[in-house]
Amino acid sequence: MKKLALLFAMLLLTSVAARAQFEKGTFILNPSVTGLDFSYSKNSKAHFGLGGQVGTFVANGFALLLNGDVSWSKPVDTYGLGAGARYYFSSTGIYLGAGLDWERYSYDGGMRSSDWGVGLEAGYAFFLSRTVTIEPSVYYKWRFKDSDNSRFGIKIGFGFYFK
Repeated sequence: MKKLALLFAMLLLTSVAARAQFEKGTFILNPSVTGLDFSYSKNSKAHFGLGGQVGTFVANGFALLLNGDVSWSKPVDTYGLGAGARYYFSSTGIYLGAGLDWERYSYDGGMRSSDWGVGLEAGYAFFLSRTVTIEPSVYYKWRFKDSDNSRFGIKIGFGFYFK
């Protein structure tokens, strides 16, 4: 119980120190450089993916983002581009995000297709320093044309915040 209370106190102190990072005019760069983008969908059981986001805070706690990603799995490789937004709750580092994206699918055997979709994300920005975070999150991407390509997953990225 003491360890849990200590962990909670450390997260609270880190979050209070992070308040200035979510202010209007701050830029965010969020690469998923660890490659831990494992997800599950009906068409591909698990995949390895890399992605990145770049954006700016247009209001305190509210960021607009552009993103791109690539993932490899059997039997399909996926390449995507999109735009979205994140809302950070107060100075806690907890955020919710949503966006619209386009994905291109390249199947084994040469067949290709593309699809639009909507994504939802919830995560936490854990500050390692004043400007660097580790950001674990869960997400769901829903596809318009082929719901078999919809997926739920977990990813870990880094955040870099610049004034």
